Amino acid sequence: MDISLPLDQLRSSCRYAAFLTDPHVLQERLVLSGNCSLFSKKRYRNVFSQIRASLSEHGFIKPRPMMKPSKREENLCEETISKVNQIGDPGSGISAQIEKLVFHKRYHEALDFFELLECEGDCQLDSSTYDSLITACIGLRSIRGVKRVHNHMVSSGLLLDQYLWNRVLLMHVKCKMMLDARSIFDDMPERNSISWNTMVGGLVDLGDYLEAFRLFFMMWEENSTADPRIFATMIRASSGLEVISLGQKLHCCALKMGEGDNRFISCALIDMYSKCGSIEDAQFVFDNMPEKTTVGWNTIIAGYALHGYSEEALCLYYEMRDAGVKMDHFTFSIIIRVCTRLASLEHAKQAHAGLVRHGFGLDIVANTALVDFYIKWGRIEDACNVFEGMPQKNVISWNALIGGYGNHGRGIEAVELFERMVHEGMMPNHVTFLAVLSACRYSGLSDYGWEIFESMSRDYKVKPRAMHYACMIELLGREGLLDEAFALIRDAPFRPTINMWAALLTACRVHKNFELGKFAAEKLYGMEPEKLSNYVMLLNIYNSSGKQDEAAAVVQTLKRKGLRIKPACTWIEIKKQPHVFLSGDKCHVQTKEIYEKVDELMLEISKYGYVTGGKTLLPDVDEQEQKSPHYHSEKLAISFGLISTSSSTSLQLVQSHRICNNCHNAIKLIAMITKREIVIRDASRFHRFKNGTCSCGDYW
Repeated sequence: MDISLPLDQLRSSCRYAAFLTDPHVLQERLVLSGNCSLFSKKRYRNVFSQIRASLSEHGFIKPRPMMKPSKREENLCEETISKVNQIGDPGSGISAQIEKLVFHKRYHEALDFFELLECEGDCQLDSSTYDSLITACIGLRSIRGVKRVHNHMVSSGLLLDQYLWNRVLLMHVKCKMMLDARSIFDDMPERNSISWNTMVGGLVDLGDYLEAFRLFFMMWEENSTADPRIFATMIRASSGLEVISLGQKLHCCALKMGEGDNRFISCALIDMYSKCGSIEDAQFVFDNMPEKTTVGWNTIIAGYALHGYSEEALCLYYEMRDAGVKMDHFTFSIIIRVCTRLASLEHAKQAHAGLVRHGFGLDIVANTALVDFYIKWGRIEDACNVFEGMPQKNVISWNALIGGYGNHGRGIEAVELFERMVHEGMMPNHVTFLAVLSACRYSGLSDYGWEIFESMSRDYKVKPRAMHYACMIELLGREGLLDEAFALIRDAPFRPTINMWAALLTACRVHKNFELGKFAAEKLYGMEPEKLSNYVMLLNIYNSSGKQDEAAAVVQTLKRKGLRIKPACTWIEIKKQPHVFLSGDKCHVQTKEIYEKVDELMLEISKYGYVTGGKTLLPDVDEQEQKSPHYHSEKLAISFGLISTSSSTSLQLVQSHRICNNCHNAIKLIAMITKREIVIRDASRFHRFKNGTCSCGDYW
C-alpha cells in the first residue's frame, strides 16, 4: 500500500514530540488516572442523609492558540515525511499521522485516516492513537465516529488502563450517548473520582438531575472519598431542580470540608442562589470569594439581571471593569442584554466598543446579542452592519435579524433574508418560521405567509405549532377574512391556545365584528380569568354592540376582583439619563416647557385633520387616561425629546402599555411636521413613525 503523504498534511506537525512531553499534558493524564486530592466521607454522612430527605420531600479555558510553524519546523517536517514514507508498516505510519492531525485539530482528516486503517483489517493501534481518535470524536461530536472507534477498541482486544477507560466514558458523555455511557460506566473494573465526575456531570448537563443525585449517593456509598468538583456539579443540579434547601446542604458540607473558598464551588453557589431566588445569598458568597474570577463576576451580574435588577447589574459591570478583571465574551453578552432591558443605547455602545477592544469583535454569541439589542431599540441599520460583519453565523443570529425586520414592518426584507439563509445551507427551526411568519403578518404578506407555512412540514419537516397558527390567524384577520381565521382555529390539530384566540379578537376589534369578537373574548376570559386585558376587551365588545347589562356585569366583576390597570408610563433616554413620564405627569423639572410643546404640537397637527376622539378602550389603556388624551405619557415624552435634542436626532421611546388610537394618529402627524423619526416599543410591538406613516400599517 502506498502511504506517501503530501507535504501540506504534515506541515507544522513536528512539535508533536514536544506535546507528548508537555508537563501540562502529563499532569492531565495523572489527574485522569485518579491521582487527585480527595476527602473523607465519614464526617458528613448526616449531611447527605439530609440531602436525601430534601430530595424525597421535593420529589471556561480558551484553547491555546497554535503558533505558525517556523522555517526550522518546516525543514523538520520534510525530514519526517521522508521517514514516514520509508516505514514498512503502513499502520504505524498512519497512526503517527492520525495523532499529528488531531494535535492540529484536523479532526475530519484524522477520522478519514482511521477509516484507511479499518480497511486494512488487522492493523493494531496503541493507546496514544486511540486517545487521539477519542479527542477527534469529541471535537466533532460524531456519534458515528464514537461507535467506530469504540468497536475497533473492543475487537482489537486492547486492555484499557484507568486513563483510557475515563476517556472512552468522556467520549460517550460528550456526544450525549448516555445509555452507552452508563453501560461503560457500570462495566469499568475500577472507578475513580474522574469517572464519577464525568458520568454525573453528563447527567446534569442533560437535565437528568434526579438520576445525577442517585448516582452521587451511590458514589458516596461505594467510596470513602469525594472530589470538590462533584460538589459544584451537584450544586448545579440543585439549581436545575430549583430546590434551594439541597444547595444549602451541599454548601454546608463544602464549608465543613474546608472547601468554602473553592472557586468552582463558589461560582456554582452564586448561580444556584440566584436561580433559586435568593440574590442576597448569592451576593454573600460572591463577597466572600478570596479571588473574584471572571466567571464569578459574570455569574453575579447574570444573577442580578435574571431578577430584573438591571441597574445593579450595570453597576457591577463597571465595578468589574474598574477592578481590572479580565472580561470575556460572556461578560459583554450579559451586559448588552442588560442594556436591552434598560433601553440604554449609550451604555450598549460602550459595551460594543469594549467587545471589540478586548478582542471579541467576531464572537457569535456577543454579536448576536448586539443584533438583538439594536433591533429592539429601532437601530435596524446598526443591527444589519453587525450581522453582515460576522464571519460565522448560527441559526440564532439569522432568527434575530429576520425577526427584527418583521418587527419594524420590513416584511419583504425578512422573507428575502429567510431565503438567503436557506440558500446558504442554514437549516431553519421553528423559531425561524415564527420570525418570518410574524414578519408576513405584520406587513400583510399573505401569499408569502401561506407559502412558507405550507413548506414547514413539506420541505423542512418542522411541524407547525400553535404560535405558527396564531400568525396565520392574524394574517387572515388583517385582511378581514374573519370566517377563514375562525375556521383555522376550529380545524387546528390541537386545542386552540390563548394566542390564537387573542389574534382573532384583535382582528374582530379592528374590523368591528362584535359578535365573533364577543365569542373570542369569552373564550379568553375562560382561559385567563385573572388577566385584566381580557375583561377590558370584553367590556369594549359589549359597549360597542349595545349590550349595557352585560357591560355592567363585567364592570362589577372587575370591582369584585379588585382588578385595575396600572397607569401607563413612557420613558426616553437623553444623554445616558432615563426620563419617565406618566399621563398628566407634572413632576419633571421642565414640565412648563414640555406642556407648552405639547400644546404647540396639538395645534399644529390639528391643521392636518387631527381630532381627539375614540371611545373604545384598548386592553392596556384605562378610562382616566382616555379623558385626558392631550397629555398621555407618549406625547409628554416625545415633547421632551423634541426640546432636548437636535432636529436631526431620531427619538427612541419605550411604552409600558399599548399605544392608544389617539396617540398613534397624533404621533404619525408629529413625525411628519417635525421631520423626525420616532420609534416606540410598546407592549404589543414596534412602531416606527416616519413621514406620516407607521411601520405597523395601523394594525396592532
